[in-house]
Amino acid sequence: MKEKRILLKLSGEALAGEKHTGFDENTVLGIARQVRTIHDSGAQVGVLIGGGNFWRGRTSGNMDRTKADQIGMLATVMNCIYVSEMFRSVGLDTEILTPFECGTMTKLFSKDRANKYFDRGIVVLFAGGTGHPYFSTDTGIVLRAIEMDADAIYLLKTSDGVYDSDPKLNPAAVKYDKISIEEVVDKKLAVMDMTASVMCMENKMPLVVFGIDGEDSIVNAYNGNFNGTIVTV
Repeated sequence: MKEKRILLKLSGEALAGEKHTGFDENTVLGIARQVRTIHDSGAQVGVLIGGGNFWRGRTSGNMDRTKADQIGMLATVMNCIYVSEMFRSVGLDTEILTPFECGTMTKLFSKDRANKYFDRGIVVLFAGGTGHPYFSTDTGIVLRAIEMDADAIYLLKTSDGVYDSDPKLNPAAVKYDKISIEEVVDKKLAVMDMTASVMCMENKMPLVVFGIDGEDSIVNAYNGNFNGTIVTV
């Protein structure tokens, strides 16, 4: 059964493509067209984006963690503004919500406001993470998914699913087709950070984990035709 409301997590690096920084327009347009396809088939889509194409934590030990995290939050706002425009270029209506004021660039998040947008067929981009330091965008998307009563989180990764160890370091790593969130937490598998994984477990939020590489990976995951990992609750 296809999910009615999904939250899609994109890494900042995914937006950069082979450039590894900034934006790669063709890559983002490809994502936009796939979101348009699943949107047109009836899905309500929310999107949360990391900031790693611009900023990844403290540049040195001399920098305060809170300030570094605030820079990261602003990086996600920039990413959402760009992605919003690319989505609009393929015919989608979008709105950007943040947990803090950003002048006229975004609107302040509330559950009621987001639900109104979803009901009107608008793709909602959740920028700024949780609005607080020490919480990753992994935690941010789980929080928003729980608040918005999403049916599932679609988690795009550089790898093509959940493995028992890092496939980049261990060529013999085994991929799971399906695994419970309890196993993910017990085995401390690197699907999300531990805070986000525990939140998924406690609130019974399923995950669909797959790689961004490959043609129509988002559409295929939505249709159930993918070789990633389903994390059950």
